[in-house]
Amino acid sequence: MKRTVLIIEDTIDIAQLVRMHLEDLDCTVLVEDRGDTGLARFREGGIDLVILDLMLPGMDGLSVCREIRTLPGYTPVLMLTARTSELDRVLGLEMGADDYLTKPFSVAELTARVKALFRRVDALSQPAKAPDTDIVVRDQLRIDPSKRRVWIADAEVELTAREFDLLLHFASHPGQVFSRLQLLDAVWGYNHEGYEHTVNTHINRLRGKIETDLTHPHYIETVWGVGYRFRE
Repeated sequence: MKRTVLIIEDTIDIAQLVRMHLEDLDCTVLVEDRGDTGLARFREGGIDLVILDLMLPGMDGLSVCREIRTLPGYTPVLMLTARTSELDRVLGLEMGADDYLTKPFSVAELTARVKALFRRVDALSQPAKAPDTDIVVRDQLRIDPSKRRVWIADAEVELTAREFDLLLHFASHPGQVFSRLQLLDAVWGYNHEGYEHTVNTHINRLRGKIETDLTHPHYIETVWGVGYRFRE
């Protein structure tokens, strides 16, 4: 299936490099070099993926991402950033980005991320098999996979799509220890070394939403030197 990708990037060399390799994946590629014009093009519809620079003229990437997430429907957003601080990455994820790449990035890494996002969209588009009841995972935590909803006691917890996938993966394998690379492969769809911090960031944010005591997590615990597991 041919996909349409919108690149919003003001560095022409980077935009053209990304365009060339996405066209090799049989994608139709549109390029905008300003945040405001990129958002306007997105509003016209027909976009299957947005590759979004953080620093843009007209409107910054965080604001563009936030506006995209207010619109109906779900379109994955891959954010590009020259910044490397944890705060910048977390901000991008908080605004609704599905993933991010820090410049400079390899072409292999870019295409792996894009393919993983497309696979995820395809999986979400498949009819869900609704369980007979909610899955009671642990104590007060409940997950409804068919509706992609989570509750702690009677309070619903708002998770991003990736946070939900991560939690569901953990909850489906209680007691099993996963390394960061295994989680990247299972939840993100790729396992490139050097991007384990992506897992760390998401787990920290997920814990902040479901744990009452971050110093002693009740659900997702760290297995030092190995990875993480969901407590039995």
